Amino acid sequence: MNTLLDTLDYFGFIFLELVVLFLSISTAISLILQYIPREKFGRYLSGRAGYFMAALLGSITPFCACSTIPLTLGLLNAGVSIGPVLTFVLVSPLLNPIIVGMVWSLMGWKACLIYFFACFGSAMAGGWLMKIFHAERYVRKLAEPGTSCCSGESSGPAVPAAFRGKLKKAFFDAYGDLQRVLIYLIVGTAIGATIYGYIPQEWIVSLAGPENRFAIPVAALVGVPLYIRAESAIPIGLALVQKGMSLGAVIALIIGGAGMAIPEMSMLLSIFKARIVAAIVALIFFTAVIGGYLFDLLLV
Repeated sequence: MNTLLDTLDYFGFIFLELVVLFLSISTAISLILQYIPREKFGRYLSGRAGYFMAALLGSITPFCACSTIPLTLGLLNAGVSIGPVLTFVLVSPLLNPIIVGMVWSLMGWKACLIYFFACFGSAMAGGWLMKIFHAERYVRKLAEPGTSCCSGESSGPAVPAAFRGKLKKAFFDAYGDLQRVLIYLIVGTAIGATIYGYIPQEWIVSLAGPENRFAIPVAALVGVPLYIRAESAIPIGLALVQKGMSLGAVIALIIGGAGMAIPEMSMLLSIFKARIVAAIVALIFFTAVIGGYLFDLLLV
């Protein structure tokens, strides 16, 4: 009974948190883009330094995995190239300042630098590869300018001149975007809550313990659907280290969990076709594995 209550509590908390985050971030992005010409914004992140700027933007925004969705919509509707957009999608949850601070406090500054550069570099490389393979072919049809929270331009009513009017328009556009992804959010959060409530931590440790030579890839594989929220990362990481899991396996679990959540995968399917989502999951997995092995190699 307690497990069921914990699962329902997790679902309710995560669902409400994500709805609030989605609305607030969508509103903020819509408001900002009403002041920035769409073409200028697109050129800024689509130039030679586009990948670096997208990774830098992602590394300084305190977003969890699901919170990147509204800004992803904004970047696409602003005309940003698919490569930098996917770089942002990959790097933003991995370099959440909260998680970076956790790595510093838990493992030290050397580990923090390894973590930062592994995630930053992998995200830029992943975005570049997706551009090379023309991932833009698998972007679903986006809302027309004027119906999206992130367009910054309108083909319908003129953008209000007063701040209050802009804010009102931004909120209602954000609400419209939320309606488009709500079913994905509900289904994904329900699956994530079930995994959170019914998969024991001891089972995870048994799969990714120090005696298992494949502990790091197993930890990364377990982490992807687990969705370790930033607030949970410190106590979970400490508990796993105390139970004997290697630092590399712990960091692989954290990268997998922080970088890709089932709710985010569900919501991404409203923007991208399944091939892109599968590629993003694969890139997060390989980032987790590479990062884990780098930790064990460089921090022995």
